[in-house]
Amino acid sequence: MASPSTPRFLVAGQLSRDYAILPNGRALVDVPGGNALYATVGLAIWEPDPAPGLVARVGEDYPQEWLEQFSRRGIDTRGVRVLPEAMDLRNFYVYMDRSTRLVEDPVAHFARIGQPFPKALLGFRVPGSRIDSRTQLLPASLRQGDLPDDFLNASAAHLCPLDYLTHTLLPAVMRQAGFTTITLDPSPGTMSATLWDDIPALLTGLTAFLPSEEKMRALFHGRSTDLWQMVEALAAYGCDFVVVKRGERGQYLYDAATRSRWEIAAYPARVVDPTGAGDAFCGGFLAGYRRTYDPLQAILHGNVSASLVVEGSGPFYALDALPGLVQARLEALREAVRKV
Repeated sequence: MASPSTPRFLVAGQLSRDYAILPNGRALVDVPGGNALYATVGLAIWEPDPAPGLVARVGEDYPQEWLEQFSRRGIDTRGVRVLPEAMDLRNFYVYMDRSTRLVEDPVAHFARIGQPFPKALLGFRVPGSRIDSRTQLLPASLRQGDLPDDFLNASAAHLCPLDYLTHTLLPAVMRQAGFTTITLDPSPGTMSATLWDDIPALLTGLTAFLPSEEKMRALFHGRSTDLWQMVEALAAYGCDFVVVKRGERGQYLYDAATRSRWEIAAYPARVVDPTGAGDAFCGGFLAGYRRTYDPLQAILHGNVSASLVVEGSGPFYALDALPGLVQARLEALREAVRKV
């Protein structure tokens, strides 16, 4: 068996075991999920070879057959560290419609659709909102030692929502190894007014910062309600591009070097399962940026990745897109760009 090729792209983030109720009322029980998986798929739509490297932590109870499935789907899983203990990676969410996602009270929601409550969800508690620690790593926090040696020969990486410490430590390791492109999507626990003074350390040296509008408004609560004002303030900390993900309303892009503002419309996809759209966007953005070194083209690539993911259920639906569909959507989106 041939040894795996060194990946050119890395995606670092979280894996989860998902329990969900989709907008059409269909229930998913214990299926693979997590921001890292969706972002890797969003990237692999454009750059499947060599296989992108996935970096995450799971417990010994995580299904080995899932990791084997990821490998068969063209993902390099050598960066998935299996810890010698169980980790509760259960994740529950329900869509009341395409844009309303709830995470509380799974018992009531399964009863509402007439489905038996999954035994595997017994004892599940919704993680409380918390502020990320600036000093203490969590079991799921990524460390330098989680990166296989040859993963440091890659040149581009995306960091999915993780904790603050991971987001400040890993980019430094990657830059020292010679990475030239690093993009980052912050966690809700980082985008808090409480951590305002710590945000500059997160942005300095990034190629692109990719928060959602909701996270931006949480960070700037009590300081500003003007999204463009927020974006310019963050770009001043030494980040090349700031992209604000706005769901079905598309994205805002700010280019720090030229002080240009752009608004980009989302591709009008037929939404079946909105899960992972923002993460797939980030993976597509990284692939598009390394293809063109044009942030606008990167956003269009990200939009296409997101549109393919949401039209089916599960992360791998997008990898089975009809030949030509990806490029056709990219061409169709070129008219969806407006300079502000």
